[in-house]
Amino acid sequence: MLDNKVMVVTGGAGALGQTVASVAAGYGAQVHSLDIVADFAPKQGVYHCVDLTDAAALQSCIDDIVKNAGQIDAVANIAGGFDMGPQVHETDDQLWDSLFNINVTTLRRMVTAITPHMLSKNRGAIVNVGAMGALRGNGNMGAYSAAKSTVMRLTEALSDELKGQGINVNAVLPSLIDTPRNRADMPDADFDTWLKPQDLAEVVCFLCSPRARAVHGALLPVTALS
Repeated sequence: MLDNKVMVVTGGAGALGQTVASVAAGYGAQVHSLDIVADFAPKQGVYHCVDLTDAAALQSCIDDIVKNAGQIDAVANIAGGFDMGPQVHETDDQLWDSLFNINVTTLRRMVTAITPHMLSKNRGAIVNVGAMGALRGNGNMGAYSAAKSTVMRLTEALSDELKGQGINVNAVLPSLIDTPRNRADMPDADFDTWLKPQDLAEVVCFLCSPRARAVHGALLPVTALS
């Protein structure tokens, strides 16, 4: 499905990023994982330590990958984060800026860095991560919902701009993902009802593949099996 494709995975040191990298490699992709974690040894592919919010550093990293690999066929923008918050009127700038930086700024920086390379080849795929929980506003989640809603609107806008030039842009909307952090934060929950990273990674890899060439601007719900 991804044979001989060069794929970049942001948030590559995280639980979901590692799973996406593993699944992509299993489908034949040459994987380049990006994250800010300094001491990280990937199980699959090549790891690049870079601050995704630093436009110059990220551009240099992407240019180096293109120089060495010859191209970048797909990007999975997995980098992101969640925090519950106080009520909207009590939300401070630190929480707001933090959630927008990790969810939106990382996406914008990657799009800025990667799109010219894809346009030069008239092909490519970009997959972003929205959230089922951000389809509507929820109490004590105002900043997170706003950030992920922005991801969804940027996905649609970018798709509309690029779909006629051979580039697919889509987003997955996961329900609660079964990650170590979520288990630690909610130890009494029923983990069997949560979305498994492997299942989400399969959908991400499909959208990154040529098989999804007819899918543009989709906000695809991906929910637990039970």
